[in-house]
Amino acid sequence: MVSQRLSGLSLMLALLLSVLLTGCAELPSYNRTPERPTLLSQVDTAAERLVKNTHGRLAPSDTIIATTFVDVDQLGRSSTLGRTLSEAMTSKLVEQGLNVIEVKLRDSLYIEEYAGEMILSRNVQRLGNNYNASAVLLGTYAVARGEVFVNARLVRLADQLVLGASSFRIPMDADVQMLLTSPY
Repeated sequence: MVSQRLSGLSLMLALLLSVLLTGCAELPSYNRTPERPTLLSQVDTAAERLVKNTHGRLAPSDTIIATTFVDVDQLGRSSTLGRTLSEAMTSKLVEQGLNVIEVKLRDSLYIEEYAGEMILSRNVQRLGNNYNASAVLLGTYAVARGEVFVNARLVRLADQLVLGASSFRIPMDADVQMLLTSPY
C-alpha cells in the first residue's frame, strides 16, 4: 500500500515536473538578441515622424514632389538604395494622407536612367511651378561601417523652409549592400 502511494506520488511529481518544464519552454528568452530593424520598418517610423514634425505647416491641400535620395558626399549621385528610400518614403506619406505627385508620368522633370529624379537647387522653383507643387521630399544618405545614416526632409518650395525632418539609421546587411552597389 505504501509502495503504491509512493509510486502514485512519483508519477504525479513526474507529470507536474513535465508540465512545469513544458510551460517554461514557452516563456520568452531574455538571452535572445532583439531583431534588428529592417529598411522598411525604419522608413515607416521615419515617415511618421517626418509628418508629425511638420507641426501643421503642411496644409491638407499641399502637394509634394518626391525626389531621389542622394549620397551626402556627392549630391549628384545616388544608388538603388536612394531610389528605394524615396519610393518607400513616398508610399508611407501617401498612406498618411499626403498628396504626392507621381513625376514619373510626366515629361518635364529630368529623370536620368538608373539615377532617379534628381533635384538641383536652381531648378527647385521651376519644378514646383511645373507640377503646381508646394513642397518637395528630399533626402541624403551616408554610408558607414555597419549602417547607413539617412536624413529626410519636406521643404516648402516657395521659400525653401524645412517643414519637417527625420533622421534614421539602417543596418548594413547584405540587402542594403546590394542596393548601394549599383551595377550601372
